Amino acid sequence: MTTPLPVRAPRRPAPAPQGTRGFLLAVLVLAALLGASVLLGWLLSLVTAQVVPGAPAYLILVWSLLALAVLAPLTYNTFPWIGSWFYLLPALVFVLAFTVVPVILTINYAFTNYSGQNSGSPDSAARTAATLSGDRRVLTLPELGEETAAQFLKCKAPTCAGDTIVLYDEEASTPVRQKVASVDGSRVTLSAPVTETLAVVQATRINRYGYVGLANFQEIFSKASRALWPVFLWTVVFAFSTVVINALAGLILGILLYNKNLKGRNIYRTLLFLPWAIPAVISVQMWVALFNQQFGIVNKSLGLLGIVAIPWLNDPLWAKISILLVNLWLGFPYMMTATISALSTINDDLYEAAEIDGASRWQQITGITLPLLRTSFTPILLSGFAFNFNNFGIIYLLTAGGPAQEGRESTAQSTDILLSWGYNTAFVSSGGQNFALASAIALIIFFLTLAISVVNFKAAGVFEEARK
Repeated sequence: MTTPLPVRAPRRPAPAPQGTRGFLLAVLVLAALLGASVLLGWLLSLVTAQVVPGAPAYLILVWSLLALAVLAPLTYNTFPWIGSWFYLLPALVFVLAFTVVPVILTINYAFTNYSGQNSGSPDSAARTAATLSGDRRVLTLPELGEETAAQFLKCKAPTCAGDTIVLYDEEASTPVRQKVASVDGSRVTLSAPVTETLAVVQATRINRYGYVGLANFQEIFSKASRALWPVFLWTVVFAFSTVVINALAGLILGILLYNKNLKGRNIYRTLLFLPWAIPAVISVQMWVALFNQQFGIVNKSLGLLGIVAIPWLNDPLWAKISILLVNLWLGFPYMMTATISALSTINDDLYEAAEIDGASRWQQITGITLPLLRTSFTPILLSGFAFNFNNFGIIYLLTAGGPAQEGRESTAQSTDILLSWGYNTAFVSSGGQNFALASAIALIIFFLTLAISVVNFKAAGVFEEARK
């Protein structure tokens, strides 16, 4: 008589992790899924480019989506609990694409010489005539003169083995990259023959970029007195002054307009709210016209009073004052609205009790209103400082960083803040499109902003409140 085999109970899947640990584990698994999909998409796009040379670059996205569609069910079978976390996938894609990847690229570029001249693209300005041998493997560059092909290509190694040369046909419509096997004088031997369809007429080199270590940071601090320190000082003054002025104006107007005995207060609120409702792009351009030294209505009105025309946007000091005034126009409605909203949370019984005790209106404001508004206003003031520390829009639209100031870098003029300095370095002709130096500036801005934010939060007691 045979003994029946024991029947095993079906294995239950592991329970889904809960809480913060479950969230972090889910993010890790989903990030690995996305990373594997992109890696497969990239490999498949490389294979496709070898088979079909004219394949479009966006195929990497198509292959990545197909790989994600295949790998997602496999991931679910391996980790069944991940099914309840798949809703995070779209958000994770956007975070990785628009936050993580740009941050990684910025950190990477900060340690390179990446610029408009060193961009990894063909150097169209250095194109020279080229002739191809009968076997289509040897390229002669007859117009180099005393310069050798190795010097022209700026090879990493003396033999130029593995470097790249770019070939053009007569129309120079599509550059074709070829690997170099060796060089000899003005002759370049290619690793593989050029295709029969390409009639080579010209050739050029690659404007390659490489790692330079801390050279960008050394350049920034070597010119600190002409750019970094004056720009940083003005950035702090600008952010702090804007927050203080706007908060005071908003607080005063908010307290006045919250008075229930004030007739027409809703009309006043609406009118004072308009500067915030009008797009800044429009209102700032209006202020540029108003502050025009010769034709602006501000100086025209001052002239009627016998006051000499003020160079609002043409003098370094007056330009800074103009920025603070325009930023006051743009910012006080927000502070006023925040004050009115915070005042509505204060119990009216407190004011009635204070009035019974004989407290004046001013004593009620200083003894009740302001202390109770502190809790509401602290995060608003801190966030306002952080926002204005990087408030690129008002600087760019009103003064574009100018006017020029003697002894300063052309990219860091009298009203430039740190962010506009980085922008000028990367995207304005005076900065030479130096993306690597701009990335180094961005890293410095990040650490300065982080340090100032930590100091602000510590001074405001945010960390102590969080521990409670």
